[in-house]
Amino acid sequence: MRYSIVPVTPFHQNCSIIWCEATHEAALVDPGGDSDKLRSEIDRLGVKINKILLTHGHFDHVGSAMELQQYYKIPIIGPNKADQSLLDDLSIQYRMLDLSIIDFFKNTTPNSVIPDVWLEDGDIVRVGHEVFDILHCPGHSPGHVVYWNKVRKFMVMGDVLFKKSVGRTDLPGGSMTMLINSIKTKLFPLGDDILFLPGHGSTSTLGYERKNNNYVASS
Repeated sequence: MRYSIVPVTPFHQNCSIIWCEATHEAALVDPGGDSDKLRSEIDRLGVKINKILLTHGHFDHVGSAMELQQYYKIPIIGPNKADQSLLDDLSIQYRMLDLSIIDFFKNTTPNSVIPDVWLEDGDIVRVGHEVFDILHCPGHSPGHVVYWNKVRKFMVMGDVLFKKSVGRTDLPGGSMTMLINSIKTKLFPLGDDILFLPGHGSTSTLGYERKNNNYVASS
C-alpha cells in the first residue's frame, strides 16, 4: 500500500490518495477542495480512483467530494450517518468562519454532500487488495470514522488525533469527553507501532501520542 498527501483549502487539510500497489486501484480520502490540484496529482501517480472516502462531515474535508464523484463516476463512502446533519447543509458551517476565508468556501463548496454508503463501526472498505476496518470514533463530530489497515499498521485518522494535539470539539456535535474516550478505548488498545495520517499536520504514531500528547498521554 502507498499514499500521497495533498494539502488543500486555506486550512491545509490533508487530502490523501491511498492505493494498492498490486492493482493500482485507489481511493481519494477527504477531498476538501482544490479539485484541479487533486486531479493533477492523481494523473501524476497514474492510479485508478474508484471511490471517495470521507472521515467526517466538516466542509474542509468534503468540499470537492460531489464534484469529483461526478468527474470520476465513483461512489462516496462514509462517514457514519450521525454526521448527516452536517452534510445536509454545509453553508451553516462555512458561515461560522472568519470573514477572510468565507468567500473561498462559498464559491467552491456545494450546499450538501450525499454519500452513497454510510459506514458503521466494524465495516470493511477495500482498496484493491488492501483492507481497511472502520472504527466509529465520535467526539470531533458525531459520525467521525477512522480507516484502519491492520496488516500495514496504518490509519487514516481524520481529525480525531493529531501529532501532540486532538481534534477541536467546539463545533456542533463535538464532545471532548467522547473524543478522549474514542482515542483511549478505540485507538490506543490497537498498539503503539501504528502510523497514522491525520487530517492536518504531520504523521505520527499511536505510541508517540500515548507518551507525548498532553491531551491523552498516559500518566
